[in-house]
Amino acid sequence: MKIGENTQITIDLKTIGLAVGGLVMMIGMWFTLQADIALAKELPEPVIERMEFDMKDELIRQTIMDTQDDVQEIKETLDKMDERLYEMQKEHR
Repeated sequence: MKIGENTQITIDLKTIGLAVGGLVMMIGMWFTLQADIALAKELPEPVIERMEFDMKDELIRQTIMDTQDDVQEIKETLDKMDERLYEMQKEHR
């Protein structure tokens, strides 16, 4: 099959209508989306209330304290392991 100047393609009106309708629908969605984005840019930024800020601050501080406790436990475990290793090396000499 060769495609050239004499090649004929037949498309019925129903297919052309569906293609045009789909294209129009996609263009409409694009412009609607662009309008929504422009509106969102103009809206004021959300206000963070003092209570919400305090709750988040408290959560962060509690997380830091929990992490600090975990680090302390890990240090104590490492110290015990170090002492045991030292004792084992001492016994094998």
